[in-house]
Amino acid sequence: MQQPTLARLPPLTSLRAFVATARHLSFIRAADELHVTSAAIGQQIRQLEDHLGHALFLRNRGQLQLTDAGQALMPGLTEAFDTVLETMARLAGNTDAAPIRISVAPSFASKWLVPRLAALRDSVPDLEVLLDASTRLADVAGEDTDCVIRYGQGAYPGLVASRLFSEAVLPVCSPDFAERHGLYRGPDALLGVPLLHEDGPERDASCPDWKNWLRSAGASTRIGDSGIRVNQSSLVLDAALAGQGIGLGKLRLAEADLASGRLVSPFGAPQAVEFSYFFATSPHKSGLRRVELFRDWLEAEAAAVQAILPQSPSASVPALAAE
Repeated sequence: MQQPTLARLPPLTSLRAFVATARHLSFIRAADELHVTSAAIGQQIRQLEDHLGHALFLRNRGQLQLTDAGQALMPGLTEAFDTVLETMARLAGNTDAAPIRISVAPSFASKWLVPRLAALRDSVPDLEVLLDASTRLADVAGEDTDCVIRYGQGAYPGLVASRLFSEAVLPVCSPDFAERHGLYRGPDALLGVPLLHEDGPERDASCPDWKNWLRSAGASTRIGDSGIRVNQSSLVLDAALAGQGIGLGKLRLAEADLASGRLVSPFGAPQAVEFSYFFATSPHKSGLRRVELFRDWLEAEAAAVQAILPQSPSASVPALAAE
């Protein structure tokens, strides 16, 4: 290939198609981002490969993988497009006045973030917030999302991520439910008691179900799989608040209800899980003032998180230190 010059550069559409496909490792997702068909993406990639004289992707069991040439091309082109986007954003006007668009998982939004929005407003009065409570994979490089808050292992390729805090689970129910079923006696009281189960989208193998929680706690109680099954962490807490059963609630999401006494943990202690909560944004958006303001406030709130839990008559639930 001849020495590149502006006149000899591949078409911008092909370079853009490559960056989107390399980020998603999917023609379909790249097509969705660029508002074209997947066939058009495939054609643009083939044109770029012909121009460069190198294959950029391999298919392995139906999955796209970058070749060595693709891996060499990806960092420089990603940085170049980030620079273009940042430059265009500055040219478009006062981006600081624009609202910050945050994609956040529904349970974290309803139980942790939304109750703190008044504090955010007091801290940053001029910051307008648009929340998208969704479990879908948000495109932080696009126009609809500035940043995300996600629960996972922190692997977010191409994004600038920071860990907020860890998580743990513990038994939770309403005070009346605990008294009615004698749950302060310990796990043995669970026999015949309605249980709440979470079958959420997260794939955290370290997060115990009831059987594993009891085993880890050294309890000999035998329970079945019957009860109410929900697909969101917040719904476990809502069902517990409504007196529908006892569930393994996520401590960070349950803290306010435990501190107020609306929920109690009648026995046991929190069991830590491997997943944590993360803030993430794209490199070119990390420098936007609205993103910096929100990130600074969020990290300060995360650092101040304390599990202030009431003491049950027969069980002490220790606080899980913020990390």
